[in-house]
Amino acid sequence: MEEITSVLFVCVHNSARSQMAEEFLKKFGGNRFAVMSGGLEAGTLNPLAVEVMREEGIDISTNKVKSVFEYYKNRMIFDYVITVCDGAHAEKCPIFLGTNKRIHWGFEDPSTVKGTLEEKLVAVRDIRDEIKNSVKAFVKSSTSPHKNLYIFKQDLTDQAYSPVHSEKGNEISL
Repeated sequence: MEEITSVLFVCVHNSARSQMAEEFLKKFGGNRFAVMSGGLEAGTLNPLAVEVMREEGIDISTNKVKSVFEYYKNRMIFDYVITVCDGAHAEKCPIFLGTNKRIHWGFEDPSTVKGTLEEKLVAVRDIRDEIKNSVKAFVKSSTSPHKNLYIFKQDLTDQAYSPVHSEKGNEISL
């Protein structure tokens, strides 16, 4: 029987980025993952995120926003806690005892995009696609023999993901 990996995605309001990441991991990871998401301050679903996920065939319009602190208070343990907000907010995430790996994927906040409705949709689609690609790479890496490794390190100079390295420093191709 295959081991199930538990994952918690965290962002500021659980209104867009963490919701998208949760749904993509459910879609691409199937029953190999127990996945949840939460916000540092639970907000309301971002309608732009709802729309761009609908374009992917995923309906998040009835999803509930959740507080990450509820998981913390209930002493939940996760194999991975993945923050998908900016670095300053990621540092405010509580420490979950028993968590094997804490990973940060920095994505722009969809609630801060500016412009016309169409320009905002274009920007949120880009964010959605970055999240989707990160989740796909995570799923692929979790099926490799290097499962419990630090998965991503973002290169802030060009906003691209650098190669994955094992704890021994060996480069791993995804």
